Amino acid sequence: RATRRPLNRGLWGEQRVADPTRIRALAPLPETADEARAVAAALGGGRIFLREETRESKVKSIDLSLYRNVLFATHGAMASDFVDFGEPALVMTPPAVASELDDGLLSANEIASLRLNADWVLLSACNTAAADGTPGAEGLSGLAKSFFHAGARNLLVSHWAVVSESTVLITTGAFRELAAQPQHGRIRALHKAVVQVMNDERYRHPVFWAPFVLVGEGR
Repeated sequence: RATRRPLNRGLWGEQRVADPTRIRALAPLPETADEARAVAAALGGGRIFLREETRESKVKSIDLSLYRNVLFATHGAMASDFVDFGEPALVMTPPAVASELDDGLLSANEIASLRLNADWVLLSACNTAAADGTPGAEGLSGLAKSFFHAGARNLLVSHWAVVSESTVLITTGAFRELAAQPQHGRIRALHKAVVQVMNDERYRHPVFWAPFVLVGEGR
């Protein structure tokens, strides 16, 4: 079972540019491709970006305002112990050579600069509800705040490291429930998906299903 674990202190280095070699050393998450396809199928179609199409520079160039539902299924990077070293980020496909435009990490500040018009953004990664890393910062002040600033109305975020297998079941299950009974809304769809995972004897421990929370408009 692969964990979409957060990265730790020191990834950015002195210039706040990530080392692509360290990003490439992360455990691969091949199941995320199936996760994206299953979510798109539940929605009746959609655009899927995989591998080279998920480079940071590519993501920044996409007009994400065209999409009402957006899924990022990847590793999550928390802010390091000292804010000078970096900020929360989502891991993208790393480049051969890092630059400020593309170092393999879509940081909180870069996310805030995106243009979204999404009813729901799902951050299928670790610790996406975490703080921005500044002393005394509150939860949801990192990636979540950035996505709201960019134009997301609702987010699915996680409070700790997530296990990839159960994460796939939760995100895909939530969209299938929402497609089947849209009148019940996102929160009931997520609840049903979580209950289904809880009832599977392989995933009864809270580590598998409890980290996720829906935040946003609540409509």
